[in-house]
This record gives sequence, structure tokens and C-alpha cells, in this order.
Amino acid sequence: MKRVIEAGYPIAFRTSEAEQLGQHLSHHHSVVLIGMKRVGISNFLRFFLNHEAIAEAYIRNGAKQIFVQVDLNDLIERNISAFWTLLLTRGVDAVQYSSLPESTKRQCRKLFVQSIQLKDQFFTVESVRKVLDALVGGGLYPTLFFVRFDRLADTITPEFFSNLVGLRDALKQKLSYVFTSYRPLPDLAPDVFKKSFLSTFSFDMYLKPAASTDMQIILETLMAQYHTNLDKKTQRTLLHLAGGYVQYLQLGVIRLREEKSIPKTEHDIVDLLWKDEQVVLQSEELFESLTKTEKEVLLSIKQGNDISEKQREAAKYLWNTGMVYDENKRTHFFSVLFEDYIGGLSMTRVNEKEFTKKEHLLFTFLKAHENELCERESIIEAVWSESRDLGVSDWAIDRLVARLRSKLKTQGSPYSIMTVVTRGYKLLRL
Repeated sequence: MKRVIEAGYPIAFRTSEAEQLGQHLSHHHSVVLIGMKRVGISNFLRFFLNHEAIAEAYIRNGAKQIFVQVDLNDLIERNISAFWTLLLTRGVDAVQYSSLPESTKRQCRKLFVQSIQLKDQFFTVESVRKVLDALVGGGLYPTLFFVRFDRLADTITPEFFSNLVGLRDALKQKLSYVFTSYRPLPDLAPDVFKKSFLSTFSFDMYLKPAASTDMQIILETLMAQYHTNLDKKTQRTLLHLAGGYVQYLQLGVIRLREEKSIPKTEHDIVDLLWKDEQVVLQSEELFESLTKTEKEVLLSIKQGNDISEKQREAAKYLWNTGMVYDENKRTHFFSVLFEDYIGGLSMTRVNEKEFTKKEHLLFTFLKAHENELCERESIIEAVWSESRDLGVSDWAIDRLVARLRSKLKTQGSPYSIMTVVTRGYKLLRL
């Protein structure tokens, strides 16, 4: 099995967050882990799920824990039926790797095969319950980690949530959930996730940008991964610019690796990264993930205006996630790169008719497969090959396609892009 890089991190990595999550799991609580998009939740969870000393260091209740990771990035189609099939798959995998008797493993495999053959959602949900019950019956306490749970925002129904609650009740509270999301659950589906019920169902935990010591650990692994060596001064500059935000750090390492001569001053590195298309796209994704009120407050902070208590309460997400923080009687942005993006929102950064590097890569790929369905995974491989291992969000793909579609129209191109819902895109000649 491929070794997870984060499993080799020091056990002191993100101590505060690991301690907080471990405390919740020691009491079999369910947790909603909330953070800015791409802030580093997946990086933290790879550490928490795979480091061999986690249970001893942070959970400490003597119970036999089994973590089941259900990464919703693996969903080809974002619907409830696909979710339950994925959950059943990961549950059966967990049983196979456990110390349960072979007869139990065989029965779980049989349930999986029957579920695939029947394609009946009720049977699949019931099979999930039986598989989890087998784990509990074997003396294990399962925790299901729903990574990128927010991908289901548009498909969540009351029945779906009732099934999740029912599973936990059926297993007599020996099952825990950890949901990861860029927004609190009521923001994803307010008609389903009622705050009054959630107060007894789960605990919210915000993952803010990482401390510099933790970012140094991540930076060292990134330099090894991308076979690049940055001097200490450049490392300090990159850490300062990233502001604890893992995606900025990764994009910075990739961008500097491409340079024949690495800029020597912080100003030059800022200028290089501020103009980088991927950094700009990431900043845009962050800004567009906010509500109208949050955007207004953010812009007001940049303009140096005083923020009232009413505004703070309405935009508390900004402070809860660490997008902004208060220090020395001032409100600061978490990163210089993001602050510069906010300050430059009114500026035109590229000629609107010309393709950027990513837009050109996307158009070239789609044109090479004209009239064919190009699925998201193949687009990521063609356009984001250098960073696909750490994931590319749905928003980033959709936004790039929207920009390309707009420019094709502006140019009077004979081509148009058709969206195939939940699957991908086709380039068609008009």
C-alpha cells in the first residue's frame, strides 16, 4: 500500500486541532470540520487518519477505533444513490482490512455484490447498516469521515439526513461522523439541517490557517515532492505570503520551481505569485465562496473602515475560519496574496479576449476530443497535471470552463462548450 506522506509528520503537527478532534472522538461525538476552501483540511485529516500514534496521543479512551474515510471527491455523479454506494464500498473495504473473522468478511462482500446487482437504495442503506454493525460487533468503534461533504449540498434531502441519524441510533451511539465542509451544515441545506437539532447531533470545529511551525513541515514535504530546493530566505518569504493557507503554499512551490532564476526579494516573489493564474483563481474561489454580506464586510475591512458589532455578527464566518483576525486594534487578512487580490478586484488583469495559459490548455484538450464527452478527471489530468495529486475543486473546473466559454463567444469562435451535468463537457462546432 502506498505510504501517506502525512503519516510521517511529527505527532506534534497541528497539536491544538488534533487534541480538539481527538477529545470529541474519545466521547464518540460527531463533528463538522469547517474551514476555508483549500485551507488544509485534507492535509490535516491525512495526518490524523494515518499517523500510528494518533489514538494514543489524542483519543486516549482505550476503545478500539477504526477510521473509515469516504472521500466525496471520488463521486463521479453527485447524487444520494452514488453516496450510499461509495459508503458501502469503503465500509466493506474497512471490514476486509480489519481483524474480523473471514466469515464476516465474506458476508460483507456478499452484501456489496447484491447491492450492485439490485441497484436498490433501500437495500444499499440497509447493507451499510449491517456492515457497520459487523464492525461494532467485533468490538470496534467506527468513525466515518465524509471528506468534502459540501459536494452534496444541492442533493441533500430530509430523508437522507434521517438515514444518517438512523444509522447512528441503530448502532447505539457507537458510530461517529466527521463531516468536512467549507460552510456550516445549515448553510449547505437550511431546510434539512436545523440548528436546533444539530446542537445535539454534532459539534462545529473550525480549522483556521496553520501555524508557521506546521507550515514549515508541509513546506519541507512539498519541496521533496516537487524536487526543488529553496533557500531559507525564500522559504520564510513563501511561508509569510501563504499565511497558513496550504494551497497558496503548494502553488507557490510549483510556481517557483518553474522559474529558471528564483526572485530574491519578497516584493518580486509577491509580484510573481500575484500574477500567477492559479493563485488568482484560488483567491477568486475563496472570495466567491462568501455570502454577499461577507464580501461587503471584507471589502470594507480592506478600505480601512470600522466594522460594527452587527456587521461582525453577520460576517462571523470570516473570523471563525481565520480569513481575517484582530491584532493590535486592527483587523488583518490571513494572507498578503488574498489581501492584494481583494484590493485589485476592480482591476482588469488580462486582456479579456486572449486565452490565459490554463484556458489555452483546456481549449486544446477539448478541441483534440471534439464532439466527445471529456470527463472531469481527464480535464484535470490535461490542465492541472502539476497539482492533480492534491486535488482540483469543482468550482475551479467550472470557473475555467465558464471563462473559456465567454472568450470563445467574444472572439466569435465557431466553437461552443456544452455541459454534461455531473459528468463533464463537450466542445461542439456551431
